[in-house]
Amino acid sequence: MVVSGKGGVGKSTVAAALGLAGVRAGRRTIVVEVAERQDVARTLGAAPTAPEEELVDGLHHLSVDPASALAEYLNDQLASRLVSEIVASSRTFGYLTAATPGLHELLTIGKVWDLAQDERRIPGAGHYDLVVLDAPASGHALAILRSPRTFGAVARAGPIARQARAIDAMLSNPARTGVVLVARPEEMPVNETLELRDGLRNEVGLDVDLVVANGVLPNRFSARDARALAAAAPAPEVDAALAAHARARAQQAQLARLRRHVSAPVVTLPFVFSPELGSDDVRALSRRLGRAL
Repeated sequence: MVVSGKGGVGKSTVAAALGLAGVRAGRRTIVVEVAERQDVARTLGAAPTAPEEELVDGLHHLSVDPASALAEYLNDQLASRLVSEIVASSRTFGYLTAATPGLHELLTIGKVWDLAQDERRIPGAGHYDLVVLDAPASGHALAILRSPRTFGAVARAGPIARQARAIDAMLSNPARTGVVLVARPEEMPVNETLELRDGLRNEVGLDVDLVVANGVLPNRFSARDARALAAAAPAPEVDAALAAHARARAQQAQLARLRRHVSAPVVTLPFVFSPELGSDDVRALSRRLGRAL
């Protein structure tokens, strides 16, 4: 399950909520972050010390380090662990991998792909029923997801080409890979959500399965209430109420726009009026999201 969207819309919160929902549904679940990020772990108030360890409530967690993914791949492909360690630590090889466009993205998505396989590269490593990828923001998410197709076309033959094609086959299979886009109900995030939907369809061959509109404000006033407020004597609390009503109405307009232009279901999560989002808040959002699903 790939979770992406414009930066700052709450992707990590939604990824954590989906992961917890997966555990409640009885699935062995892992949430994966990229580029050694720990946003999901911090959101849930945990501090993982080892890869693939249980984070909270049976939910596992991994932050992918491309260098470690490369070493793991070499160890899988080369006959000798010593040879793979020598190659991976070679300065020349390091320069080569750094200069190869898209290789880090391929290694990252390759590690995510491996987590969902019945037979893992790491001997004895467990299989996951549900892998939730907390993907980067829109443009970088596309780069990661299209890297297998790009490498498969360029390499044509050899182990990298074969694996790239296997990864792409899974990513582009709607029976095995789903896409969740997260958006705030505001003009710019909605614009980027629609652009990302088009990019996923055209460049990866994936359609969007679900849109989560995050941070939806309550609409506390009817049109009649708003008219009464507008006619009231000026006061700070009246101004605040009218401003809140205007923001809620603007959000509802953007929600309607999302629903018009996206064929996937759109579910909403409320704005959490809290100084800092805590693990209990995420669990509450997860239960709400689970009911919506």
